[in-house]
Order: sequence, then C-alpha cells, then structure tokens
Amino acid sequence: MLPAGLPATTGWQPVLPRTRRRALSSSTQCFGTKRFEKVTINRDFARLLCAIFITASFVFAAQVGSATKSGTVLTGTAAMGDWRSDAPGVCRKITVQDLPPPSSNLLSINPPRVARRLADAQPQVPPGFKIELYASGFRDPRFLLAAPNGDIFVVESRADRIKVLRDTRSNGKPDVTETFAERGLNKPFGIAFYPPGDDPQFLYAANTDGVIRFPYRNGDLKARGPAEQLAARLSGGAARLRSGGHWTRDIVFSPDGKKMYVSIGSHSNDSDNAAEADRARIFEFNPDGTDRKVFAWGIRNAVGIAFRPGTNELWMSTNERDEIGEDLPPDYISSVRPGGFYGWPWFYIGNHPDPRHKGKHPELADKIIVPDVLVQAHSATLNLCFYTGDQFPAEYKGDMFAAFHGSWNRMKRTGYKVVRVPFDHATGKARGEYEDFMTGFVTPEGKVWGRPVGITVAKDGSLLISEDGNGTIWRVSYGR
Repeated sequence: MLPAGLPATTGWQPVLPRTRRRALSSSTQCFGTKRFEKVTINRDFARLLCAIFITASFVFAAQVGSATKSGTVLTGTAAMGDWRSDAPGVCRKITVQDLPPPSSNLLSINPPRVARRLADAQPQVPPGFKIELYASGFRDPRFLLAAPNGDIFVVESRADRIKVLRDTRSNGKPDVTETFAERGLNKPFGIAFYPPGDDPQFLYAANTDGVIRFPYRNGDLKARGPAEQLAARLSGGAARLRSGGHWTRDIVFSPDGKKMYVSIGSHSNDSDNAAEADRARIFEFNPDGTDRKVFAWGIRNAVGIAFRPGTNELWMSTNERDEIGEDLPPDYISSVRPGGFYGWPWFYIGNHPDPRHKGKHPELADKIIVPDVLVQAHSATLNLCFYTGDQFPAEYKGDMFAAFHGSWNRMKRTGYKVVRVPFDHATGKARGEYEDFMTGFVTPEGKVWGRPVGITVAKDGSLLISEDGNGTIWRVSYGR
C-alpha cells in the first residue's frame, strides 16, 4: 500500500564543505600565481600532484576526442565531461557502477546568464539533417504539442498564455499565429488533447495548482469556451524551490483514454518534512479529475511524461537532487512502474543512501527501482517525445528525444542540448545510452544562448524544439 504522504520529520542541515587546510596550499600553486607564506607539503610532492592532474586531463581529452571522432560510446568518467565534448553523434552511457562517492557542491553556482542569439547562430544536427529557425518572439515557450490537424500549440508558461501556429503554405514555416487562451491559466506547462486520437473534444492544461480543460475541435485557433476547472487540485509551486518548489506539471492520457496522469515535482531539494505530502509523485486520475491515486512516487521532479507508442508503458524525464556532487546523482529517463518507488529523498539511483538522510527508512532500501537510462548529473532533462513520424531514417522510429535545459549548479556546464535515446526495436527496451542530436547552444567561450525545453513531432515528421533563453522554436527535417 502506498503511503498517503511522506512522513513528517524534522528538517535536515546541509553538509557544508570544509574549509581547506593550509597544508594543501602548495598544491594550489600549480594552478595559479598566488604564493603562500607557509608551505607544509613537500614541493616535489606538489609537483607530482600537478603532473598527475595534467596527465589525467590529457588522457580525458584524448578519450573524448577519440570517441567524438569515432562515434563510440563514452563511458565512466569520460561520460561525465562538459559541453565541450558535445557534438551530434556523440554517445554516452552511465551505469550505477560509475557513480562517484557523495561529496558537496553546495557552492557550485554557475548559472547560464543567457546571451542574446547572434543572427548567424544556430544549433548543429547530424549529417543528412537540416535545421532552421521555425518561429521566434515567444516568452518562455515551455511546451510544444502537435494537434491532429497539424497545428502547433505553444505554451508560454510565465505569460499564462497558449498560442497556436499554423503553416498554411506547407513550407515548414508558420504564417498564422493566434492566441488560443490566456484566461484561467496559472503557470501552465503540460497540455494534452482528449480523447486520444484524431477527433479530440478538449484541450487539457496542467496549471501549477490544478488541471483545467477547454472545449476544442480540430482546427480551432481560439478556445470555444472558458476554462473548466476539474477536480484534480494540485499543490502549487513557484519559480524557485525556496518559494514553493518545482512548479511544472505535465499531463498525458492512457492510450485507451480511461485514465489521466499528472506529474508533480518536490517542494524542496531533498527534504522529507510535511511540505512534501502529495509532492514528488505521478498521480493517476479519471479524465474528469476524480479518483486520485498515486501511480509512482519517490520521483523528485518528473518534468516530462509520455506513453511509448503502441504500449501502455509510461515514461518520464526526471531531474534529480542537488548538492551532493558535481557528478552525482545522475538525472534520468525511465519507464514508470505502477506503484514504483524511485528513492527520493532518502535514496538515489538504487539503494544509495542520501548522506543527509543516512539511516532513515531501511525498509525501503530493497524496493527502489533503478531507472533505465542515467544521464549526466544536473543536465536538467525536461520534456521528451517518441518519434512517430516517417521522415527520419527508419532506425529513428520509436526512439525517444529529450530536451536538456542545462545546468546551473555545476562548475563544468552540462546539458543545453537535445538527445536521442535509442531503443532495441527487437525487445522494446532502451539500450541504456543516449546520443547527442542537437547541440551548439553554448558558444566556444562558454556563453549560453539557448536552453532547450519543449519538443514535439510535427505532422510532416519533422521535429520541433523550443528554447526559452531567446524564445525561439527550431525545426529539424531530414533530406531524402
């Protein structure tokens, strides 16, 4: 039986990094010009440490360079680099055995400080694919969804607005933009048509504090009526963890249309107090918002959820916790088991105890589900979609694409790209690695101009990706 809420316990104190002892001062001279009055480590030993660091750096660079050129899979520490090793076709595979011991990166604050996109700046995609600017001028375009008739719905979350784009000339560029709705919205994120199929009657929207729906028929550019508030009320969030927690809510329907699923992130980074009741879960409802049940729990923030086509498998794209290491714990993409427990906040990636909750809930240690695909820590994997089109090469059919928003609390930037998650089409299982598909949102100087977030497959089989740094949408097509 799943608990109704996390147990209310006393809060925890973050583990602060210890002050470096002066005995380490001489080793730091290898990397700077500041001199210290007292040196307590032998100079030869300091030079040895410096040489080891430089050698390791060259070895790591060689591994990354070789893998980038050959297209082989980066594994182990080589898979935990930064944006400089990103390029279309580069693959990474991170396993549970690769996890480093926990530490503290509490002070590793490295926000992107998004720069204006230069006129000629555009992302890179694999050979044979073409990328072009699809539309621009949006405010926080967080979510994309293709309608059955081919229209593209864009959720501008912080503007509390949903827009519709239409390409009447079939040239890969929208020439009609309309505001579908801007009333009844409160930090909307996920949207979904209901019932599933080619003739929906409603457009559902997941606000931060509940689910609403608008009457809809194919081809509508504006909502036919006001928003209807459903019984599915949610614990509201805010833009920052300390002021209300994760605010995005995604929403999908089961393939048969009988159930509705809504994801809701945690209120905190890693607390287990009473504020986490009804948070860090995926809920199941009836389509009218009644009969709420916990479908899966211990999931810090499943930003994106989607059903794998042709199956009843729900998948999620999850942001893990912060402050226990530069490379720990990995974010993840995974199938969702009904009733499954994924560890948060007491454990991470299997039965690894969070050091801030050590000794708590040992009875849960053998019940934790290890996710299917581990991705670099702090990548901030957000939305996901399965490729259902016919335009891309056949091997892409049924694979997943996921948007990585990018790190803000890792000294070496990671994320800021779109990746492909390949599946074994014989078994229907994810292969465990992920492949860079769309990169180039970070300049050679380390400045960020784009943060991918929304992703959907257009009716013509092209892939559309939004980024909320400069408010643009990009179209990726394949030339036959």
